[in-house]
Amino acid sequence: MHVVTLDSDTDFDGWRKAARALAMNDVRPADVSWRVKGAAPDLFDDQADTQLPEVPKGAFSVPASFMELAESAILHSDPNRFTLLYRLLWRLRTNHDLMDIATDPDVAQANALARAVRRDVHKMHAFVRFREVGRERESRYVAWFEPEHHIVERAAPFFARRFADMPWSILTPELSAHWDGSRVSFTPGVSKAEAPTEDRLEEVWLRYYASIFNPARLKVKAMEKEMPKKYWQNLPEAKLIQPLIAAASRRTTEMIADEGTEPHKPQKRVEETAMTRQPKAHAHAAVESSRDVEPADLQTLREEAASCRACPLWKDATQTVFGEGPAHAPLMLVGEQPGDKEDLAGHPFVGPAGQMLDRALEEAGIDRSKVYVTNAVKHFKFVPRGKIRLHQKPATPEIKACRQWYERELAAIRPALVVAMGATAAQAVFGKITQVTKNRGHIVDLPEGAQAMITVHPSYLLRLPDAEAKAREYELFVKDLKIAAAALKRAHAA
Repeated sequence: MHVVTLDSDTDFDGWRKAARALAMNDVRPADVSWRVKGAAPDLFDDQADTQLPEVPKGAFSVPASFMELAESAILHSDPNRFTLLYRLLWRLRTNHDLMDIATDPDVAQANALARAVRRDVHKMHAFVRFREVGRERESRYVAWFEPEHHIVERAAPFFARRFADMPWSILTPELSAHWDGSRVSFTPGVSKAEAPTEDRLEEVWLRYYASIFNPARLKVKAMEKEMPKKYWQNLPEAKLIQPLIAAASRRTTEMIADEGTEPHKPQKRVEETAMTRQPKAHAHAAVESSRDVEPADLQTLREEAASCRACPLWKDATQTVFGEGPAHAPLMLVGEQPGDKEDLAGHPFVGPAGQMLDRALEEAGIDRSKVYVTNAVKHFKFVPRGKIRLHQKPATPEIKACRQWYERELAAIRPALVVAMGATAAQAVFGKITQVTKNRGHIVDLPEGAQAMITVHPSYLLRLPDAEAKAREYELFVKDLKIAAAALKRAHAA
């Protein structure tokens, strides 16, 4: 009997190395016992690990679909998963098409394990609720979750991308994940007693959840299937679910009985109001191209943009976040849209992305005080998740609706160089979808008379979970900004 001890429940590399050595030495599945270091005692704890046999020369291949399946299935909590996967590997040596036989018991069971793991990852993404611990700069966001399988390491990168600008911890009984703004780390699991119970913003979320609950569309069975009751204990809104369900029938009857409300009268678009000051012959041209826009001072533009209703984003945003900087700055930086911090403060690039931008500008030799910074879209687009507002990429109609403000800023400032940071900014600057990676770092002429260049947005760097990749991409970002600095020097000399 060969006894193999893996380092952890998710030690896929250890399993693969051992399985390869055993299979190439004709060790039958029935002659292998798999266990995990530190696991509860079992029947084979009195047996020492056996040394793996040397791998003989030669090799055999398995389908890529098997390796993908094994990487997911091994995260399942079933203690027999290692044996099942090795048995599949053993059989694939003589039946390379085994994975195509969906009715095979081993294939069906492995697929079922993988589906359960994917479903558990989805549930973790959907039902984690962060609570704020501490205040202001000392605050941290902590959540409690109880996964069914060993999925914390698989699920954590999603939260690093979604909540890149806030420090968070997800506590679970087995393993806890932490994000410090640059990398994800893991520590041993904790008890639920160590998780926070409520925060200062929870009451706001409960009022919002109750307000958006639509009793006329309630389907209890479908809701419980998608959001099983076992997850309710970790959801702040869980305390409202039963009362809302109980009152649904009454509220639906009341909604039917109520008279229809008058539709909102459409509001005039800001650009129409602004254009009334100009001859009608020039109104359309002013929106279409900044070459025909009469330059206005930035304060006037800022005041007009404050009441912009050109797209629906103004309804949920706190305020318009207009550009800032010297009136005749030689360099104009265009980002995507304001983030959560910018939306609350009313100033562009004041959050983590802005701090990274300031550092990169300094390393590139560019004086931040002489730069005009703005965004392609002037309102924060987001989707609420509890007290968190998740950033959403602006759509093309929203970019087009907001482009008039970029054009009028451009006409007022007349910079020598415009740097578009990210795909949304590039679309606004060039008036069409433009690939960032393919075109970054190249200086091109704009029809308006200035020059332009594309680079990445600093928030992209914040979302990279790998420290090495982040350092490499940051150096490339600084390199792009140095190209911009050199172009400005040439323009000044000319």
